[in-house]
Amino acid sequence: MSSPSKSSKSKTPKSKHDIVVVGGAGHVGAPLSIVLAKKGFRTLIYDISKSATDTLSKGKLPFLEEGGEPLLQEVLAAGMLGFSNNAADIRGIPYVVLTIGTPVDEFHNPVLRVLTECMDALLPHLSDEQTIILRSTVFPGATDFLADYLKDCGKKCLVAFCPERVVQGRAIKEIQSLVQMVSGTTPAAEESAVRLFSKVAQKTVRMKPMEAEFAKLFCNTYRYMQFATANQFYMLADAAGLSYARIRERLMEDYPRMRDLPGAGFAAGPCLYKDTLQLVAFAENKLALALSAIQVNEGMPAYIVSCLKEKYPLKKMTVGLLGMAFKADSDDGRSSLSYKLKKLLTLHAKEVLTTDPFVTTDKALLPLNEVVRRSDVLILCTPHSAYAKADLRGKPVYDMWNFFKA
Repeated sequence: MSSPSKSSKSKTPKSKHDIVVVGGAGHVGAPLSIVLAKKGFRTLIYDISKSATDTLSKGKLPFLEEGGEPLLQEVLAAGMLGFSNNAADIRGIPYVVLTIGTPVDEFHNPVLRVLTECMDALLPHLSDEQTIILRSTVFPGATDFLADYLKDCGKKCLVAFCPERVVQGRAIKEIQSLVQMVSGTTPAAEESAVRLFSKVAQKTVRMKPMEAEFAKLFCNTYRYMQFATANQFYMLADAAGLSYARIRERLMEDYPRMRDLPGAGFAAGPCLYKDTLQLVAFAENKLALALSAIQVNEGMPAYIVSCLKEKYPLKKMTVGLLGMAFKADSDDGRSSLSYKLKKLLTLHAKEVLTTDPFVTTDKALLPLNEVVRRSDVLILCTPHSAYAKADLRGKPVYDMWNFFKA
């Protein structure tokens, strides 16, 4: 595979790899790396976590991903995927894909220094012939900011932003089937990114960097606001003694204009809330719709506690939480509202017990049977399919998802 741009002045030897994915052992980087390797790109995963790269090098994925592990083993056997914990190994690799985004701090402001700190570690090993592609969500203007930062550091790398828009757990499939937004800070950067992703995605669509940055944030913020609408409707119907699920089912029947109305439930995870906050920050805290969505979705745990307090003497009861992952059939507990609910309940209940069939990073989790046996009341926090046939021993269950249809 040829370099994205050519320079007769370059003395950097060409690497045996075509692409390096920085932070490639994570939820965003690993599926992308596997797909790139399957598409014929000699791919290097660079990650500072040796334990993570060691796990992947053995053909094991450290998180759930549909079809991920067999494909990982396939590309490993073909010699298309390599691993490194040494930044110097990015030298001479034509494409450098960063799966580093812009998180928000404790004041809900975007943290651009995460990008600059990452680049500072890579700078000694970058050459002007490389194309740097931002893959994770970034604050509007971050792509141009990074290009200017590199220029100030004496680097002439091409800089592009090509965001992922996949559902966690189905990234392998969706990276290849969804339209890929492509943008670059220069025409050459855009063309370089198109050359890469035209061989990966079903279709590419060209945008300006800030357009693409807004587009990614709009996607997640809109989805977050949809969930907030459903949760607000749920609380209104519930307060009136009615079932939101029943109302929703009947209003949607043979009425396609309401097909996008979600059911109620926790709206959380590492992206939706954070990305909504990034738009709020860009709007200088004047984005009223998004602020209201945050208030509604983040207020769901408190609403549940208030409902239980009205019905039960919680101070004398043990409450069991079913599911601690942020969404169904996932093993990812990051930013899960189940943990917010747990913290609130510790102030009001005698004891709080937790269980999850997928999460492996929480030592406080107990087996499902033990939680059910010891609890006076249960709350379905995450509607894992594994709970469909669970024996809950007739214990009362708070089920905002209408998972048990009762």
